Formats: sequence, C-alpha cells, structure tokens
Amino acid sequence: MKQRSVAVKDPIRVAVTGGAGQIAYSLLFRLASGETFGMDQPVILQVVEIPQALDSLRSLKMELDDCAFPLLADIILTDDPMVGFKEANWAILVGGQPRTANMERKDLISINGGIFAQQGKAINQVAASDIRVLVVANPCNTNAMVAHLNAPDIPADRWFAMTRLDENRARAQLAMKAGVGVNRVTNMAIWGNHSPTQYPDFEHALIAGRPAADVIGDRAWLESDFLKTVQQRGKVVIEARGKSSAASAANAAIDTVRSLLAPTPQGDWFSAAVVSDGSYGIPQGIVYSYPLRSLGEGRVEIVQGLSVSDFGRGKMQATLAELLEEKEAVASLIP
Repeated sequence: MKQRSVAVKDPIRVAVTGGAGQIAYSLLFRLASGETFGMDQPVILQVVEIPQALDSLRSLKMELDDCAFPLLADIILTDDPMVGFKEANWAILVGGQPRTANMERKDLISINGGIFAQQGKAINQVAASDIRVLVVANPCNTNAMVAHLNAPDIPADRWFAMTRLDENRARAQLAMKAGVGVNRVTNMAIWGNHSPTQYPDFEHALIAGRPAADVIGDRAWLESDFLKTVQQRGKVVIEARGKSSAASAANAAIDTVRSLLAPTPQGDWFSAAVVSDGSYGIPQGIVYSYPLRSLGEGRVEIVQGLSVSDFGRGKMQATLAELLEEKEAVASLIP
C-alpha cells in the first residue's frame, strides 16, 4: 500500500538574546517543543550571549539536545549579533544589563539603550524580510523604541515590547478577588510603560462577560490596592525570591507570540507595547502599551473607540510622561 507523503514546513529561525539567563532558560525549551509556533512548525534557535556566557550556552544546548524535540531543526550559539539575527523570522530580545544596587533608572536606560541600538542595526542588516521583534529586557518600551529607530528598513509594525506579564498579573488579581477562574477575566488592557507607572485598565475589563468593576463592587480597592499590586508585583517578587521574575516572564513572552500569531477572538483584546500611531493622543513613535487585536501572522491593530474616563486619562498621561523622560535619556542613540 502506497503511503501518503506528509508536507513538512520549512523551519523558521528564532533568535533569542540573553540565552544563558533565567528567562531564556524557561523560554527556550518551550520554543523548541512546538508549544509556541505550532506542533507542525520546525524551528532553528539562534541563541545570542556575551562571550563570557558561552560555556553556559553549551550546557544549555546539551539539555535541548537531550530533550530530542522533533521540531528543533538546529541550535546556533553565538556572541555575534550578525550571526544570531541572520535570516531570523522572530527575535525575542531578553538580554540586557540588569539594574544593580545604587544604579539609577536613568543609568540603566542609557546602558541598555546602547545595547539595543546595536541590536537594531544588526537586525536591520541581516534579519529576514518578515522579521517580528519582541523586546523583553527592561526598560522594554524604550529599548524597543531605540532598536526600532536604529533599524530604518524594518517597518514600525514589526516591533513589540512585552506588557503581557502585567496583563497576566492583573487578570490573576481580578480573578482571585472575584473568586473565579482566571479564564473568566477578559479584555484586561495595560496602557503605557512596563514600569510602576503602567495603567492596568480595570474599567474596560470583564469578568464572566460583566464589567469587572460591577462584579468586584469595590471601586476603592480597584483604584488603590489592585493598581499598586500589579504595578509593584515585580519588586515584590524580587524581595521574596531574591531574583526577578523568570518563569512568569518567559510564559508571558510565549503568550505574546501566540497572541500575535493567531487572530484574536471576537470582542476580546490583549496587551503589548507598539509604536504609537497617535491613537488616544499618544505621540507618534513612542512605544506605548495598548489594547490590541491580532489579525494573525504577527499583524495587529490598536483597539479604537474605547471611552476613557478622567481617572483613566490621568493614569495614561502619567505613564506617557515617564516614557517621554526615557526618550530624552536616550536621545543621543536615536538617529
């Protein structure tokens, strides 16, 4: 009996920076397994690190090899961005200088801005024509803006900064307060910067299809404890764990990519920071988190026409002010 041949897709190339770090350790196996891009999509992982961390990358490759993932077509380890981003279809930028004791936020912004300017230039030169870039390393909004502006040939709609971790945190808090499963919380948007100034928009969130504010019935909690918990969650995790969020950050990166690949269900939305087109009065060019809908295959649109209260507008402007300050701090890195 003649066997029917099964079509095999060509591998896609996925570049990941900061490959020896904790987030990447939680991320790479899930990229290789098929969970992220589909159970019929082979992947080539192109993992980038600084020279001092290449030995750690070699041990990571051993573990990936030992998993025998059927969809993992190849693993490339490198300290050269020109190799790491070559022909990449997706780039997940996890690597960056972490904030250390006595380091001001503005110093971190300046240091990482220089790293992302160089990465943007490399992506511009060697990445595939359909490249999509997700920036995870903080300050991710401004890092994404710097990389984007140093990659003039890559369209603005290919760049994303991750606020999905904030969205996931917000959904979990609302679900616990309402005593429901987290899958019952939808339309939870994060506006602005991935920082303590972000605005988790409870006013448009739904719980089991009803306005979250009506279900919770405690506006004071929503405006105070809820916002503070989501905004400060990263700091609290560091205090409890001694290290920053890793598994939850990797999970949010995967959630983001999957949301970008698949069309968003009717009536729902998700959060990521994108290059502003002026929507909701946010200046063009600022990388700002919005409620988004995916059209599939990495194409998105900003949800339009949402009514924003005075409370919400104030929060949106506060986080915008911080992003404008960050832009000023990296002005010398913007062509």
